[in-house]
Amino acid sequence: MNGKPLPLRKCVACNQMLPKDQLFRVVRIDGQAQVDLSYKAQGRGAYVCKNVDCIALAEKKRSFNRALKGTISEEVINKLKMELENGSR
Repeated sequence: MNGKPLPLRKCVACNQMLPKDQLFRVVRIDGQAQVDLSYKAQGRGAYVCKNVDCIALAEKKRSFNRALKGTISEEVINKLKMELENGSR
């Protein structure tokens, strides 16, 4: 029995509030964006749903750039898609 409910976070693409284990976290550390699978990295973070549509929508709307207050590389988007294909958690 789990005593604490998971905190809710908002997807930058679809604006849905979901438990944070149902979202990917992208974090900006020292000007570089990277995927944070531990959900514990220091730095400015943004969350996106674990589905292809939300990742594509966030890329199209440049939601990560806005949320992280900087540019995000294509490499980070590709890593999110790869984690999704590999069935991350």
